[in-house]
Amino acid sequence: MPRVMSRDGTSIAYDRQGAGPPVILVGGGLDDGSENAPLATELADRFTVYNYARRGRGESGDTSPYAVQRELEDLDALLGRAGGSAGVYGVSSGGMFALEAAATGLAIRRLAVYEVPYDTTAEAAQRNRAYREQLEALLARDRRGDAVELFMRLAGASDEDIAGARGSPHWPGLEGLAHTLAYDAACYGPPPVDRLATITQPTLVLTGGGAEFFELAADAVAAAMPSAERVVLEGQGHVADPKAVATALERFLNG
Repeated sequence: MPRVMSRDGTSIAYDRQGAGPPVILVGGGLDDGSENAPLATELADRFTVYNYARRGRGESGDTSPYAVQRELEDLDALLGRAGGSAGVYGVSSGGMFALEAAATGLAIRRLAVYEVPYDTTAEAAQRNRAYREQLEALLARDRRGDAVELFMRLAGASDEDIAGARGSPHWPGLEGLAHTLAYDAACYGPPPVDRLATITQPTLVLTGGGAEFFELAADAVAAAMPSAERVVLEGQGHVADPKAVATALERFLNG
C-alpha cells in the first residue's frame, strides 16, 4: 500500500483508486480500512477515493503518546496527498474525527458522516467517563478480548452477540485492534455543539434508520451546524449497503 507521512513521523497507509474529484474515507471503531473498501469501489468510477488505515491499524504506524490531534494531522496529510483539499466521509467514530478535523479548519470541501456515536442522554458524560476508565484498566492488563467485549456492550450487543463474535474467525483480528478502542473513546460523550457550530462546510448527516441512539445523535449534530443536511437511509442500520451510501454521497459531493 502507498503511504503518507504524518506530522509526527507516523506512516499512514492508504489505498487509492478511481478518477475524479478526491474523497477521503475515515473508518470507525475496530476497522483497519477494510469496512470502507466496498464503498471505495462503488465510488471509484466517479471519484478518486482515498481509503486509509487510521493510525495503529492495518499497515499504518503508531506513535505514542496518542492524542486526537495526531489523528487530525493524519487526515491533513491525506488531504495534502489528495491535492490540498477533498471531500471527506466518516463512518461511526470516524465521523467524530472528521467533524473535529473540519472544526479545526482542515481543507475539507464537503463533509459527510454516518451514524456518529455521540451520546445525547443526560448520563452521557458520566457513562463515557466510566467506559474510558474501564477500557484503560483492561488494556493496561493486556486483556484485549475483554476490552473488545466492553466496547460491544457499550454498543448494545447482547450476551449471544458477544458469544458469537468470540467464536468467530474474525475475533483475533478484533483483539489485534483493541488498543485503538481507546483512540475512539477520546471523542465519546455528548455532541460538542460549540465546536460543531463553527463548521461552515456543507455537511451531510446520515443515519440508517435503525437505532434511536444514532438517530438522536445525528439530529443533535445537524441542529448544531449552520450548513447541515439531515438524511435517513431507511432500513440500512449501522452497517449500510455501500451502494446506498454511494448514491447519497455522489449526489451530495457533486453538489
